Amino acid sequence: MAAQPKEASGPHVDLIVIDGGINPSVDDFIRESIGRARSKGARALIIQLDTPGGLLTSTRSIVKDILGASVPVIVYVAPSGAGAGSAGVFITLSAHIAAMAPGTNIGAAHPVAGGGQEVKGVMGEKIENFTASFSEAIAQKRGRNTEWAIQAVRRSVSITEKEALKKNVIDIVAKDIDDLLQQADGKKVDVDGRDQVLSLKGVRVERFEMGLKQKIINILSDPNIAYLLLMAGILGIYMEFSHPGVIFPGVAGGIALLLALTSFQILPINYAGLLLILLGIALLIGEAFLPSFGVLGIGGAIALGLGSLLLFDTESSDLAVDRSIIFTAVATLSAFILLVGYLVFKSQKKKPTMGLEGLLG
Repeated sequence: MAAQPKEASGPHVDLIVIDGGINPSVDDFIRESIGRARSKGARALIIQLDTPGGLLTSTRSIVKDILGASVPVIVYVAPSGAGAGSAGVFITLSAHIAAMAPGTNIGAAHPVAGGGQEVKGVMGEKIENFTASFSEAIAQKRGRNTEWAIQAVRRSVSITEKEALKKNVIDIVAKDIDDLLQQADGKKVDVDGRDQVLSLKGVRVERFEMGLKQKIINILSDPNIAYLLLMAGILGIYMEFSHPGVIFPGVAGGIALLLALTSFQILPINYAGLLLILLGIALLIGEAFLPSFGVLGIGGAIALGLGSLLLFDTESSDLAVDRSIIFTAVATLSAFILLVGYLVFKSQKKKPTMGLEGLLG
């Protein structure tokens, strides 16, 4: 359950903070918050937003919920230094009132692929056309700058809060929540097909946070976390098999793998990438026990690296694993598997010095 504020009388607005990638837990949190604001009679729901982007499926669901909300939704890109990148563009455009703090930016909504590069070919063109029309439709619905909404997708344009206000991308530039409420008071908005004048003077701000389950899912929805859990799980299981009876590495590895699988249920996975990772691990183990003068080891490291880059199907998302994390994880895991495998192989080949096998004769 979300944290409940202290009871107080008088008119109020609800406030939630979204700081990070857009994923199913954020989608669920926003939907829950809209429902709560409606049922509790809030004058508006404020979504304070700072995001680099996220899953397109979750973004579309959030936009649908905001466009169909029966309570005014104000999206406020804040604090200073924050941004509404990619998925954040669509969410901001969909709000009844769109606002930004000084020193913020919005834009760069062009679809990207796994390593952050542009999606090429026919598929890339289809995704770009769909996303551009999606952005245009939202802007048109809210009476915002449709041309800019299209260019944010096609050309990845990004603008400051001052430019956004001048270009009719947003409605307000506010230094803080109090300033936002003061400027939004009296504005007329279309709420579920009905004109409504915002009455926000002197309202109380009630802040809500994600519930425990939503927070856990939010953490597991980070591709970097999911990838590290997968690598840690593989490492733990390998240690247990190479040193039977130690127990802890196997238990920890099993838990990490289960959490990684949970993440894979949330994130769009490229199974070819996952198979390449498993192939890479197998080749590295083979090099440790069946020395091939580095052929298996090099092949394993390459397969592991390529699989890591391709692991997440980011044609439906702009989330990807940081390349520095991939490089560090691949180098560490490869070196560890080769070292442990070599030591185990060496100990098995060593001539016994005790027991009947070690007697001369």
